[in-house]
Amino acid sequence: MIDADAADRLILDESASARATTPPGAFVVIGDESGALTRAVLGDGAGHVRVHQDSVTAEWTLRDAVADPDRARSLGLDPALVTDAGTVLVRLPRSLDALRDIAGLIAAHARPDVVVFAGGRIKHMSLTMNDVLREYFTTVDVTHARQKSRVLIARGPHDGADPMPRTARHNLPGLSEPIVVSALGGVFAGTSIDIGTRFLIENLPGRLPEGGDVVDLACGTGVVAVWLALQHPDITVLATDRSSAAVTSARATAAANGIAERVQVVRDDGLASRPDGSAAFIALNPPFHEGAAVDERLAFWLFADAARALRPGGELWTVWNSPLAYRSALERIVGPTRQVARNAKFTVAASTRR
Repeated sequence: MIDADAADRLILDESASARATTPPGAFVVIGDESGALTRAVLGDGAGHVRVHQDSVTAEWTLRDAVADPDRARSLGLDPALVTDAGTVLVRLPRSLDALRDIAGLIAAHARPDVVVFAGGRIKHMSLTMNDVLREYFTTVDVTHARQKSRVLIARGPHDGADPMPRTARHNLPGLSEPIVVSALGGVFAGTSIDIGTRFLIENLPGRLPEGGDVVDLACGTGVVAVWLALQHPDITVLATDRSSAAVTSARATAAANGIAERVQVVRDDGLASRPDGSAAFIALNPPFHEGAAVDERLAFWLFADAARALRPGGELWTVWNSPLAYRSALERIVGPTRQVARNAKFTVAASTRR
């Protein structure tokens, strides 16, 4: 569990007087991936806090760190999270659409006198964030900067709206009709299809290995899972992601394409809930960012999880930015790896589980 950083401390200091008069059960914390804000609020005497963390691993870590988990109730980004909220602490997301989803939800369901304290590191903030908050709040005040952090304070909710996935249609190889991509704010690539995912789809095999699950690992909006299900009408595809927004988006993408019953979307830390040797085929476009930082270890961890979940002879098909040179890691962690395709930017490879 990470200690409060400068932005967390500023949010806590700016909200101290409001929190002191907030009725029991009216505290909400959103975007607290480190858990530091929630623990501080509980430590100040709040009897109960409703919390939304996008990452399931952050949710599990907070649960383990709080002596009485019932005092910090994890909820989705839905009305139950913010109904009758009086004080809301928010770590600002980098995506404006994600902030729009959060602000609209609070304005729709919180108390009329709710006060929102939304803070972050200045380098990740923009003036447009003020404008987004003003779409849903009458006044937005800006605090003085401290330790390269700042807080936006919003009051007077109006014109609230529940988060709704945005949609776009895209043509993909092998499909006679465009695919509909649905995305909540903040999900990687939004309603577009990033060029790495598109390159992976263009090179996936026509025939899939049998004898186990077909998996879209780190599925994002579920584009690969839906494409696989549409290409292979006799299979069910398992799609997993640790992001709450990604899981909601992937379910919406499957439903929009009429195959919700054949795409099982699970919020999970990789494939933690899946048994060893249960998968026959896994497709993966691995993330390489943890927040704002580049971290190649994310991919290596997913390779290891895929290797554990694959049956012997099962296949992992991976795409990556070619300069990352993942092939040797795949050979070591999964098994024999062959290059399937390469262009100016990306490489697609297939690894067979030893």
